[in-house]
Amino acid sequence: MKEPRYLVDHIYTADPAVHVFNGRIYIYPSHDIESGIPENDNGDHFDMRDYHVFSMDSIDGEVTDHGVALDVKDIAWAGRQLWDSDAAYKDGKYYLYFPLKDQTDIFRIGVAISDKPEGPFIPQDAPIKGSYSIDPCVFKDDDGTHYMYFGGLWGGQLQRYRNNKAIECGVEPARDEPALCPRVVRLSDDMLEFAEEPMGVIIQDQEGNPLKAGDHDRRFFEASWMHKYNGKYYFSYSTGNTHKLCYAIGNSPYGPFTYQGIILTPVVGWTTHHSICEYKGKWYLFYHDCKPSGGKTWLRSLKVTELEYNGDGSIITISGQI
Repeated sequence: MKEPRYLVDHIYTADPAVHVFNGRIYIYPSHDIESGIPENDNGDHFDMRDYHVFSMDSIDGEVTDHGVALDVKDIAWAGRQLWDSDAAYKDGKYYLYFPLKDQTDIFRIGVAISDKPEGPFIPQDAPIKGSYSIDPCVFKDDDGTHYMYFGGLWGGQLQRYRNNKAIECGVEPARDEPALCPRVVRLSDDMLEFAEEPMGVIIQDQEGNPLKAGDHDRRFFEASWMHKYNGKYYFSYSTGNTHKLCYAIGNSPYGPFTYQGIILTPVVGWTTHHSICEYKGKWYLFYHDCKPSGGKTWLRSLKVTELEYNGDGSIITISGQI
């Protein structure tokens, strides 16, 4: 498969997190709706209210919509905006991790549990203690340890924190200062809490210097994803306002990660968000664009295309306009 394929056409979906459970592909996306809220830099128009889970048994096969897996009205601490989620499996249970604004309009990360990968998921009564910002990505390393990567600028509120503490004035660093980092944290054995204080994920240039806040073509904005290829850790992410998916490589799940290049050039629509998954010996990039909605940036549609590597482990850049 070389040409990208749209996956879901009966609802609008975005921000796909993809995993293989029980030999089947499961997709955990956001669910876009017409919220009626004017578009702005804080993302208030992305007023998602539930999650659907999708699955397929081949990359070219039929996509099954398993229906609503979690609804905002069933979350005790809910305020608004169910943004990008991710899922994990351990010891017979499936865990759905989701960002949601609490009743004070601050993003926290919650967790819900199910006996099945498609849900329904039952949310915990409170968000994860010490959690903040958006875009949780949960990565299982070869030794069985689970790590969460998270964070997003602007509407994702990451600029409101330093050293895991809220600050008075949430602003980005100056252009010549180091860029704000996404966060990484090891999860507890029961998958419900942080097992340590979250740490910054350093993304550096080839000389070992952290990327600067003004380097909008390379610095992190949102959409963390982690995968492993040939023993190396590949941290990929969106640059946000420059609309690229980029990646950096490291030797540890904590980093540091050295910037390598662009995975996906800009698509139709403002946001770029993705996941990378191996299935039956091939690698795939799952992402979204806004072509089916006529370019409405808040009504996005899922796509998949094959992802390929060069012999040195670098990723061959994919055009977002195909």
